[in-house]
Amino acid sequence: MAEEKIQLAASVFSTSREGILITSADGAIIDVNDAFTQITGYSRDDAMGQNPRMLSSGKQDKVVYEALWHSLITTGYWFGELWNRHKNGEMYAENLSISAVRDADGITRHYVGLFSDITSTKMHAQQMERIAHYDALTGLPNRVLLSDRLQLAMAQTQRRGQQLAVAFLDLDGFKAVNDKQGHEAGDQLLVALANHMKRALRDGDTLARLGGDEFVAVLVDLADVNACQPLLTRLLAAAAQQIHYGDHQLQVSASLGVTFYPQSEDIDADQLLRQADQAMYQAKLAGKNRYHIFDAHQDSSIRGHHENVEDIRRAICAEEFVLYYQPKVNMRTGEVIGAEALIRWHHPEKGLLLPAAFLPVIEDHPLAVILGTWVIDTALTQLETWHAAGLNIAISVNVCARQLQQTDFVQYLSDILAAHPNVQPADLELEVLETSALEDLEHVSNVIKGCQDIGVKFALDDFGTGYSSLTYLKRLPVSSLKIDQSFVHDMLVDPDDLAIVEGVLSLATAFYRHAIAEGVETIEHGRLLLQFGCELAQGYGIARPMPAHKILDWTSTWTPDPSWVDLVLVNRDDLSVLYAGVQHRAWVTAMEKCLKGGQETPAPLNHLRSRLGLWLEGKGHAQYNGQPAFQAIKQWCDHVHLQTKELCQLQASARTSEALTRLAALQELTDTLLEQVNLLVQENRTKV
Repeated sequence: MAEEKIQLAASVFSTSREGILITSADGAIIDVNDAFTQITGYSRDDAMGQNPRMLSSGKQDKVVYEALWHSLITTGYWFGELWNRHKNGEMYAENLSISAVRDADGITRHYVGLFSDITSTKMHAQQMERIAHYDALTGLPNRVLLSDRLQLAMAQTQRRGQQLAVAFLDLDGFKAVNDKQGHEAGDQLLVALANHMKRALRDGDTLARLGGDEFVAVLVDLADVNACQPLLTRLLAAAAQQIHYGDHQLQVSASLGVTFYPQSEDIDADQLLRQADQAMYQAKLAGKNRYHIFDAHQDSSIRGHHENVEDIRRAICAEEFVLYYQPKVNMRTGEVIGAEALIRWHHPEKGLLLPAAFLPVIEDHPLAVILGTWVIDTALTQLETWHAAGLNIAISVNVCARQLQQTDFVQYLSDILAAHPNVQPADLELEVLETSALEDLEHVSNVIKGCQDIGVKFALDDFGTGYSSLTYLKRLPVSSLKIDQSFVHDMLVDPDDLAIVEGVLSLATAFYRHAIAEGVETIEHGRLLLQFGCELAQGYGIARPMPAHKILDWTSTWTPDPSWVDLVLVNRDDLSVLYAGVQHRAWVTAMEKCLKGGQETPAPLNHLRSRLGLWLEGKGHAQYNGQPAFQAIKQWCDHVHLQTKELCQLQASARTSEALTRLAALQELTDTLLEQVNLLVQENRTKV
């Protein structure tokens, strides 16, 4: 029985297709089988007495062998893959298992190694891995390997506190080469340019081919953005090199899009590639054969704009928009002549939003038409409700340029009015911005005429902020001009704004248009407008925009300020008095800014050099010298300038705080002076 076991073991040893070697405890080979010779090339005689180290390829480092011996000593077994060297010098891969043979006392007497040649399997795996990670034509990394390397480079960049660049490259004119010379020529061109571009980069950089004529370069270890510019220039030069193909010279150029990492916002590898791709198209649009650096801020704005548009679209579906209404009145008679519909957004998170927060987002978007249609329909529905309740007023609605550009706008307006039979077309007024009207003057003019034919009126909104040409005004058949609130707001302290307001009123009279002032915030605004002949107005000094249900109560209780009711239109010859008052108020305001440190150059301290002083000594003296109010103005003007001079002296003496405490007294003197100005106007008034 023992002999049979020995014979069986000998048969297995000699016939096994796995290589077997047996060593002594000190590692000397004492026997090998035939498969050992077939795999390694060493005969039995070559191997006897040698150490298995004779097979070492040098491909594994010491750590591998240290782990091998540690396992053998502690467990008596090791299994793994090694690269060894054939007798002819070629390397081969093997699956190797080593077992320690111990005696009854547990002492290792021999080691037995069994191994098989897996070189063909390893080579096939490497080939498959190369196919999976490298471009078959150029040998460059493909999209899969690029993604791995880019993510690794991004992590290293963060750790090192440096930057990397991703350059997306597309060849200009490559399709023409393919079409004219054939695909073989195109392939050779791609291979040659890939080699040129790879040599243009540094060792640590990656150049990959995505497919077709698209390549991506990952440029690492950049100190800053400028550090990549020489590399980009070399890439462009490499892509533009001439390539010989038979008797032909092939040449193309490249468009490069570049983006950088890290950025202010978190970003992943795919987003970097998309950014570089976008920048590449910008380079093509700019003329090709160049690079364009991605603008992250601009892209963020574009993405934010898209998100805002979608948010507005959702809000329309959710019925989050509402209309508020601001009354328009005749300040002298107290008549409520209408209300302007103003859109608001009841945002679920941000609360009530004004139009400036969302309308600019959709100014050039089809949603502007959708929202504008909703506004007109909602306003007409509300007008029907008011009329049914006995409030017979008109309503005005703002229309945007995009609405007016619709070819069927007049027909749409006719249809929607027909859907509200209890509303007369004359009760609807459409307001169009002056700047919008001037974008396509002829078209807007035709639309206005078409709307007038069905009875709808038009007003030119924010008049004075555009070109305000007389020719434009003549060609736009609007019924009303709305004086922009910026001029109305500052006309009390800015003679130039007052002159603009007067000019608009004169134009309205000359062209038989109504004029309505926006931005009437105080009683004094109303007084001055009435003195210049402007009776129609709206603004916070009259009423703030309010929900529709509050309009009825407001109209039943509102009365104009008593000082407005009997106020008269000032003679044209007396307008200079009002200008003098405004000029003086502007002078005092400038002096206050100087005392508070908001204006470096003080106004003239000599009252004869101020605008009011010049008027008193010039036109005012010639026209009003004999009137008591004029003499009082001169006296109070002297008081104001004396007070101002004292305040400036205090400031010059580093007693600014004391000067500031006396500003109230200066304002009281100014108010008294302006009362005398109004008194002078009343003495020369003409009843309207």
